[in-house]
Amino acid sequence: MLPFFTNPYPDELMYSAIARYHFYSGNIDCKDTLEEVFQSRTVIPSVEIGSHFSVLVEQFGSNYSVESLLAKHTIYPFYAPFLSKNRQKELLHDVQGDGKGLYIRLGMVAGGICKKDWLCYCPECAANDIDQYGEPYIHREHQLQGIDFCAHHELKLKKYPVDPSKQSRIEFIRFDKRSLNLSMIQEVEPKEFEAIQIALAKKAYQLLQVPIDRFSRESINHKYRVLLRERKLITTSNRVRQNELYKAFQSKFPKGFLVKYESEIDVDDEYNWLRIITRNLKRHSHPFRHLLMLYFLEQDVDSFLQVETDTGPFGCGPWPCLNKAANHYKECVIPEVNVTRDFKSKAPIGTFECSCGFIYARKGPDRLSGDKYRIGRIKVFGDVWNGKLRELKAEGTHSARTLAKMLGVDSKTVKKYLSLEIKIEGLSENDIPSMLLIYRKQLLKGMRQCPIYSRTQIRKCFPKEYMYLYRHDKEWLFEHLPIIREKKNNLAIVDWASRDREYHSKVEKLYKELIELDKPVRITISIIGKRLGILSNLDKHLDKLPQTKKLLSETTESTQQFQIRRCCKIIDRILQRQEPVLLWKVQRIGAVKSHHFHEIKPYLEVYLRTKQEVESYEQTTG
Repeated sequence: MLPFFTNPYPDELMYSAIARYHFYSGNIDCKDTLEEVFQSRTVIPSVEIGSHFSVLVEQFGSNYSVESLLAKHTIYPFYAPFLSKNRQKELLHDVQGDGKGLYIRLGMVAGGICKKDWLCYCPECAANDIDQYGEPYIHREHQLQGIDFCAHHELKLKKYPVDPSKQSRIEFIRFDKRSLNLSMIQEVEPKEFEAIQIALAKKAYQLLQVPIDRFSRESINHKYRVLLRERKLITTSNRVRQNELYKAFQSKFPKGFLVKYESEIDVDDEYNWLRIITRNLKRHSHPFRHLLMLYFLEQDVDSFLQVETDTGPFGCGPWPCLNKAANHYKECVIPEVNVTRDFKSKAPIGTFECSCGFIYARKGPDRLSGDKYRIGRIKVFGDVWNGKLRELKAEGTHSARTLAKMLGVDSKTVKKYLSLEIKIEGLSENDIPSMLLIYRKQLLKGMRQCPIYSRTQIRKCFPKEYMYLYRHDKEWLFEHLPIIREKKNNLAIVDWASRDREYHSKVEKLYKELIELDKPVRITISIIGKRLGILSNLDKHLDKLPQTKKLLSETTESTQQFQIRRCCKIIDRILQRQEPVLLWKVQRIGAVKSHHFHEIKPYLEVYLRTKQEVESYEQTTG
């Protein structure tokens, strides 16, 4: 345990507190400080978060915990609400140990934007620190990626003149008031940019005050959906209207702002960051981009975190079965709801189907807790309801009105369903219901006019009569339909040579179309077969099609070949825009997993080098 330590000031980075300890301890060698603080001479200091917190806490005594240091003296709270619960646990484990994988899990390596390779400070904050504490220190909110203004004084941050990249990796940088520029003169920023930058800085500071285990990416995603639904950017089937969202989002920011902060949106990219934020994907997005989303939604962090979780227009399931004839009446046994849109009012319509066969629907959204027990329309009563109706009728002691009240329907509905239970067998024509008699005669007349029609053909020609009789007089229907015909063996001889030539020509033509698509698709036997409608023959009889088989073997792609082709297309597009080609960016746009990209990277490097050499040659000879 350390005999003394420079206790961290409010919102001071732990790195800064250790740097001040190094200064006041009188140590000349930074490794001596590392050994005193971390019990190791090989620890590499980290500005943003750090590692070996379990040792650090032991050295400090009972005044601190790992969680309190992480929450109050690192930038981790800036990331925490937007990480999954699982990743939050992994990071807590990382900081207690050697910190390997810490920044990769945060996305600060591959997904970092607006990276700061220097330390920043607010001149007014620094002046106040000197007045209050006698020295300046490194505020964590000033080191956040993408944040260029002080949230408290609305001043543009200044760079500390010592460059960390030119210092030793184990050397601590302490703010020296002699090196600070405390002038309040500001660099000129476009006014429309400045207002947004200040608003984002305030939201970032609010994030740092949020408990690190209170929220996660899953809950944040649900809150977004609530606010997007209020702006009519969520469909009744609970999908985000991505094109409308993109247009509205773009119009919220002045031209060039998103480009400046490396957050421009490629609408053609299926995995652009705006789509990732609004979808429940495993991918994570940088917290600065979440701040942009909050700015678009006109929310500060406090009001946003109080938004109730989105449960859809009909709340969270399961939902109650409202079949009065069932033993589970009003019990929540329906696990899913099918949501559609009303054609006229555009309101959501929820359809609830129970295992007892009872299906009902109602218009949403639900406003009150009691709305879930409301029925708009009963679509199907089901076998349980019909069985209960017959059972009660057999008792002979209930009127139609009483039965209707017991089963939760109108008396006319009871009479209708009881009439359908009349047995047809043995009744004279006068006793058969009129509608049933009409459909019998119409179907018999049609069958006499088309004596050679099969059952399937009769069903297609007389669908109304067939379905009515099928539902209400099935036994009579099957007695009078034609005899089921036996399937004859197909003895036709296929000219496979001719078919092979035909398929070869079609596949060759389709391949040229697929290879020219702006959005590449992997060329496989399956996709070729489906698009040409010949998949069955390609699956079962490919050996009888030698030319087609050879062509397919030459044109179809493995997953790796497709990944290479897709990435090469991306490289071509970047070169056409005359922008520098960064392979990590190619990987992100191409949505290739890291372990796969590592395998194809040598091919892409050769391709890129060749393209650049060709362009250079054409420029020199042109």
